[in-house]
Amino acid sequence: MRKTLANSILLVSLTVSLGLQTPSKPSKYVPKSPSRREILHGMVASIAAATGTTINSSYVLAKETDNQLIDVYFGCGCFWHVQHEMVDAERRILKRDDESLTARVGYAGGTRIFHNDPKSVCYPNALNAWYGDYRKLGYGEVVSLRIPPSYLSDFVTEYIDLFDQDGNRPDQVQDTGSPYRNLIGFPGGSDSNSPYYKQLKKTLDSKKIDFVIGKGYDKDVQGVSFVMDTAEFPFIVGEKYNQFHDGFMKGEDYPDSYNNIAQLLIQKGTLGKSLCPNGALGLGVGGL
Repeated sequence: MRKTLANSILLVSLTVSLGLQTPSKPSKYVPKSPSRREILHGMVASIAAATGTTINSSYVLAKETDNQLIDVYFGCGCFWHVQHEMVDAERRILKRDDESLTARVGYAGGTRIFHNDPKSVCYPNALNAWYGDYRKLGYGEVVSLRIPPSYLSDFVTEYIDLFDQDGNRPDQVQDTGSPYRNLIGFPGGSDSNSPYYKQLKKTLDSKKIDFVIGKGYDKDVQGVSFVMDTAEFPFIVGEKYNQFHDGFMKGEDYPDSYNNIAQLLIQKGTLGKSLCPNGALGLGVGGL
């Protein structure tokens, strides 16, 4: 069995890397130079054929090549303090500077959109007759990041550390209700075939909080975080004025150096674009 598997892998690798034609191709077929991704695809396919198993090659590729980043998001009450903590995690774990930070506040956990535009899922404002209120559309406040797959467990651990030993989030009393529910999103969600879920199984077995399958529009349940598939429940970036914002709780009056990251990323063109009014009245100054 091992010899058959090894021979299958070697045959596929040589065929792809050397540009050899297979009998099924017409003689006029001229193969293009293969990429490393195509070689890995071929190896994955041969393993599946030799072992009689089904392997999702896109999952394997993302796991094996850390230069292919994945999008994840975390929700734990108000998104302002969560963004601050995830920025700190990006700096410590991934050694990112301000221009490289990927943490953005926004919305997830719903599928309804407003005026057929997924970017019109907005923070409450005076123009909600034209721009959708995320609360009424079933979304929750989250922070999205783009990280290497091998660091997913590290960031989930950072997320779990936001809760106390009883599963309460920092603003458990102040910010309650579905818009502030606990959410965690990554590719595949709780799909048992997803290597991300398998990778996180031990991490998700937290004694602080329970992780359950999110169905969308979920209720706010103390000590529970809903696991979402980012493909089914994608992230929608929030408004400029909500990015790198101070929190309301004690100790969440962040320094100007943190607040000014938003303007830095706007100038760089990487903050992300929201179609929503930039403030309660669309002025973008002092929350208005």
